[in-house]
Amino acid sequence: MPYLKLADHDLHYRIDGDATEKPWLVFCNSLGTDLTMWDEQAEALADDYRILRYDRRGHGRSTTPPPPYALHELGADVLALLDALGIDRVHFCGLSIGGLVGQWLGINASRRLDKIIVCATASKIGTAESWMARIDAVRANGLASLADATRDRWFSPSFNAREPGRVANILDSFAASDVDGYVGCCAALASGDLNDRIRHIANPLLAVSGIDDPVCPPADLMAIAGSVANGRHISLPGRHLLNVESATSFNTAIARFLATGGQTAGSCSTTADTR
Repeated sequence: MPYLKLADHDLHYRIDGDATEKPWLVFCNSLGTDLTMWDEQAEALADDYRILRYDRRGHGRSTTPPPPYALHELGADVLALLDALGIDRVHFCGLSIGGLVGQWLGINASRRLDKIIVCATASKIGTAESWMARIDAVRANGLASLADATRDRWFSPSFNAREPGRVANILDSFAASDVDGYVGCCAALASGDLNDRIRHIANPLLAVSGIDDPVCPPADLMAIAGSVANGRHISLPGRHLLNVESATSFNTAIARFLATGGQTAGSCSTTADTR
């Protein structure tokens, strides 16, 4: 298992795809998950891209520096990983807090990115008060206490019924997450507000929402697409982890976006079927 050793933590990462001169595509996971949340995407896209996934600090097999964290530190971890691997430019796809990291990179390191895909996210997710309350609850009761609520936020009832094993594996991973790593990222979300800055993103950007996402509803993704110079929005069936719930449609949508010239005529919304 490869790791990048940084000053106060180690980042676990994985590369899929062969060593030919194919474009790089980085996936950045959501809060309380690890890089396996992108398994379906890596399998579907590794023939056309070199896939780089990593466990955010305090998540998965990465180590946990002392919290709290800030959004710029999460973005700097991505840049450090690219530098260490000798990668100049990448496409970037992030979900939830990973989408916030993608926006930060588009604002602060646009030359390192080609196209940006942000999913189930917002330019400001929740409120500082809600995240501080989440930190207090996790400190007092542990992550397992949030499992039922997390299941309902992340997956629709139909997906829960259809794929109970997949859901259980993801929630088991969530409950086993490092508490310090989780609350450190909650702190980054509490202070992370890009509302006044996303207009500076010039990279082609696709914003993908889950139709029934209670965390970051389609309006949040439409706002991002409408705020950047070259943005587009699509909405897919599902809730917050739409890349899992609507994997086939999600893979098709991002493959089409990455394969095009990236020019869009403003923001638009499209609903795709998962069949």
